Amino acid sequence: MDIDEAQLHAEESMEKAIDYLKSELRGIRTGRASTGMVEFIKVDYYGSQSDLRSLAMINVPEPTQILIKPYDASSIQAIVKGIEVSGLGVNPIVDGKQIRINLPALTGERRKQLQTSVKHMGEQAKVTIRNARRDANKHIDAAGKDKTLSLSEDVIDKSKKDVDDLTHKYEKQVDDAIAAKQKEIEEV
Repeated sequence: MDIDEAQLHAEESMEKAIDYLKSELRGIRTGRASTGMVEFIKVDYYGSQSDLRSLAMINVPEPTQILIKPYDASSIQAIVKGIEVSGLGVNPIVDGKQIRINLPALTGERRKQLQTSVKHMGEQAKVTIRNARRDANKHIDAAGKDKTLSLSEDVIDKSKKDVDDLTHKYEKQVDDAIAAKQKEIEEV
């Protein structure tokens, strides 16, 4: 693997870490209802685990309510069970051929728990980013020791600096995403 490939691979890994973090943060409950909270809840549908979004239409008719309309009315009980075991801490209400989830206001203690959870997600994303940097630096060092490539120390140092710059850029994106989510959690 040459230096350019190592840098490209590191950037791809860092980008994936950011994308994963953002998708995870969408599922964190804030003061407002969001379809992202329930989209990826696993539901046991005819023996296979399916995402809720593939089994039902999900709407937010009010800021504190989520409305789920299953495509197949026979799946209502399976969806309710999936929501109950998901750990969201909400109580789904069956209303005819649809399910309503009313979100109570967050308590101060629950807000602190959510913020701690968000910080932990951010730290996990940063670890992934730093691992990508470490791997890229290993490949750069290996390329530097490879006599057939005949790379100068300046090229190797510049490549490592570029990887460090990428790392700082993506860590800042993590910090920004975490700060925005924490601010959203604090809103009443």
